[in-house]
Amino acid sequence: MAAPTAAAVSGGISLDDLRAFQSAFEDTPAYRQAMNAVCTAPVNQVSLNRRKTALIDHSFSVHLPENPATSQKNSGRCWMFAALNTFRTKAQLSMNLESFELSQNYTMFWDKLEKSNYFLENILKTLAEPVGSRLLNFLLANPIQDGGQWDMFVNVVDKYGVVPKSVMPETESSSATGQMCHHVTAKLREYSCRLRSAHEGGAKESALRKQKQTYMAEVYRMLCVHLGEPPNGFNWQWRDKDKVFHRAGQITPKEFYDKYVGVKLSDLVCLIHDPRPGHDFNRAYTVKFLGNVVGGRPTEYLNVELDVIKAAAIQQLQAGDSVWFGCDVGKYLERDLGVMDGDLFDFELVYGTTEGMSKAERLQYGHSQMTHAMVFTGVDLDEAGKSRKWRVENSWSDKPGNKGFFQMSDRWFDEFNYEVVVSKNFVPGDSLRALEQPPVELEPWDPMGSLA
Repeated sequence: MAAPTAAAVSGGISLDDLRAFQSAFEDTPAYRQAMNAVCTAPVNQVSLNRRKTALIDHSFSVHLPENPATSQKNSGRCWMFAALNTFRTKAQLSMNLESFELSQNYTMFWDKLEKSNYFLENILKTLAEPVGSRLLNFLLANPIQDGGQWDMFVNVVDKYGVVPKSVMPETESSSATGQMCHHVTAKLREYSCRLRSAHEGGAKESALRKQKQTYMAEVYRMLCVHLGEPPNGFNWQWRDKDKVFHRAGQITPKEFYDKYVGVKLSDLVCLIHDPRPGHDFNRAYTVKFLGNVVGGRPTEYLNVELDVIKAAAIQQLQAGDSVWFGCDVGKYLERDLGVMDGDLFDFELVYGTTEGMSKAERLQYGHSQMTHAMVFTGVDLDEAGKSRKWRVENSWSDKPGNKGFFQMSDRWFDEFNYEVVVSKNFVPGDSLRALEQPPVELEPWDPMGSLA
């Protein structure tokens, strides 16, 4: 190790500090062994607890019928895939189909278009913000990113319905969204610059809105180039699993949803577990500037205790319905095995230390937030009815885990699961009453504003 030449300063690392660090490392054989291992293999492999992996099993006391795992490929559409995966089981039952999939490309097209319009409307709302302000920088950062929240999905479905995957299949850009998002984002930032410049030049609101409409026509055109043009209607017919032929004739996407999916979205509520001080339980929360459809349903969360979330999810699974949820998927995940479990890795053996923050502290200090949405299709309950582990339908293809299905330990749920969408029938009345009050507004950069 080269000796530092700069003189020690207050708060700097001194030569004595470095000698102490080096001595502590070199005098401990376990640290040297960890260095040898981690310099040649990923730390997750080195720290994997083999005794724990040997105990992995995929049996669950409550286990719903499942479809083959889907794949979002190189896109961030997990929230859409998860939501549509809860819908397709309803469609399969109503049409007596062996297998079925709804178009994720269709819902993404409308989400991208609506997000673009939502962004430009927010630019018009914030014309007084100076260039470089925190809010304006936040709005410009990711105007049409792939991620979303449950209420944003509801907005798309309420306005545009759904279609079978065969009616609007995947394209290269729907499966790998990077270039499309790059080019549309570049135009949106340009549009925001032009609108703000026109405002500074004295343009009236009516002129700015007319200008915005020409921009939206360009965005629509770009999305069609990448994703194809979404249908206003389509001819639908199918042969069911009993070989009986059915013909619905010409049908709109909204009619298809109402007739063959039929989930009453107003009956569902998004519960979150946010234990930060000052974020009261049995209170509704929203996030400023978080949405996609102008005039649509606002993104709203009901913050409840952890046992309320778990009980609601278990009851919904026992009633035969899967559960959409949002979590911080990257923490203590073994992707190939498809297991989320804090005990699966022994990082203390590798580093000589472990992470020590609470769930609330991780949220406060930027170490955790919702990053991914999936679906619960099962839960393993002990003799007392307490959850032990959870069965998870992911959208990362059928390669990882148990043919694309993962499992989550109950302790991992406690620490890194943040939200579930359940029927209001499974939520206590004293919690639901919080929805009768105006929601508390969180700042746009709050971790509860992250998109799965």
